[in-house]
Amino acid sequence: MKDDFVFVDEFVPGVRWDAKYATWDNFTGKPVDGYLVNRIVGTRALCAALERAREDAASAGFGLLLWDGYRPQRAVDRFLRWSTQPEDGRTKLRHYPNIDRAGMFEKGYVAAKSGHSRGSTVDLTLYHLATGELAPMGGEHDLMDSISHHGAKGITQAETRNRQYLRSIMETCGFSSYDCEWWHYTLKDEPYPDTYFDFPIGCSGASLFFEDCTSAPAVDRELVVEGPRAADGAGGIGPRRCGRPFLVRLPGPAGGGNP
Repeated sequence: MKDDFVFVDEFVPGVRWDAKYATWDNFTGKPVDGYLVNRIVGTRALCAALERAREDAASAGFGLLLWDGYRPQRAVDRFLRWSTQPEDGRTKLRHYPNIDRAGMFEKGYVAAKSGHSRGSTVDLTLYHLATGELAPMGGEHDLMDSISHHGAKGITQAETRNRQYLRSIMETCGFSSYDCEWWHYTLKDEPYPDTYFDFPIGCSGASLFFEDCTSAPAVDRELVVEGPRAADGAGGIGPRRCGRPFLVRLPGPAGGGNP
């Protein structure tokens, strides 16, 4: 892990997470390069602001569920390669029903250089502390459509209120919103505004960890290893959060690479 970057759950007690790009549940339809474990990483400054947001949300009976934080540049590069591949329809209806893959970039939903790679941007939502149920927001994470915009028409009053409440919490705690995505917030005083990092997200306390995937053995496609127990996360299909066996994806046979 790079200096000043940490696992968010270790610095924001009680936060839940489901690192979508470490699972099969994302718009590419498979785990994305650089996400070796289902954990959320960010700068210490991000965590300090998220802790204030968590406290504000808890006072109204809500908790925070994180979907993404720091995003390695290699993951963004994977998005670019994926966008040029033939459409297979697997995730289109759920994630980009009214545009094509190239439209994701043209309309600003995905960028060749992402604020996430600077380490102080987060994708998140609210859930009810009493039940654990997600607060209705009028659309899921990475629904790349106008209905995901702030101020969108066609969602219920309750969904509008929940979006506005999340925005109020985050902006009060030092974040700026993004007009096209109700779940996306960037720390205004981010510590690395001009630096795009590319180290992979791995579990530093695991019995096997590669700081750089290119240094991993290129023999086996995958290994299952044990990691230390961490706070409760939402889990998901694919690489598991620490505390359970999780999947470390290696580059593949010698001379090859990720598809």
